Amino acid sequence: MIWKILQPWNYCSYLRQNIRLLIIFLLSATLVIEGGRFKLSRGNSFRVQPVNAQTLRPEEAAGIVYKKLSYLPKENQYIRKDTERIDPVQTLISRFIRYHRDLKRREPSVSLDWKITLADYLGVNESIKKDRYPGSSTLQNNPLTPDVEAIRELNRHQRQELVDLLVSIYAPKQKKLNLPTIQTESIPEFFQPTPTIGPSLSKPGDADLLK
Repeated sequence: MIWKILQPWNYCSYLRQNIRLLIIFLLSATLVIEGGRFKLSRGNSFRVQPVNAQTLRPEEAAGIVYKKLSYLPKENQYIRKDTERIDPVQTLISRFIRYHRDLKRREPSVSLDWKITLADYLGVNESIKKDRYPGSSTLQNNPLTPDVEAIRELNRHQRQELVDLLVSIYAPKQKKLNLPTIQTESIPEFFQPTPTIGPSLSKPGDADLLK
């Protein structure tokens, strides 16, 4: 058996068969590995959310709010502890959003959750802890009391405008479904009912025809 393999012709054919099997094995292994990578990357892509309003920083969202609702007080005169300078992006609305989203872990795209947060500021729901309020650890003066007073000075219409605007910023855009319009087709003539004709009235001379 070994002698037959060592013969030049048999050896070449044997080598070609082994090379062919080796190539087939490598191709199969490559397809399996690439298929696994494709499934893995595909599964990861479904888990990663695209960059949208959900990843918007509170300071950026507050900037949008102040552009739309310019009557809202900014309350951005506080000095930072680390720089000893005024931080203009530390505003009432940015702290309001941080309290709602980061501290209370409430949904930013639900109107009712924002109203619950407003209820905290109005003192009719949960009490806000002063030592955990946004800015308490970074600003020289705790902004909780002035922020609560500023929110309470807003009337009901202004608070509703604030809630509606925040929901429109954080709520995902819903695509409208274009439903096909149902067109009524004309009924063919052979399906249309024929008008019923009643018995005709007798005419003079009809009695003579019966004779």
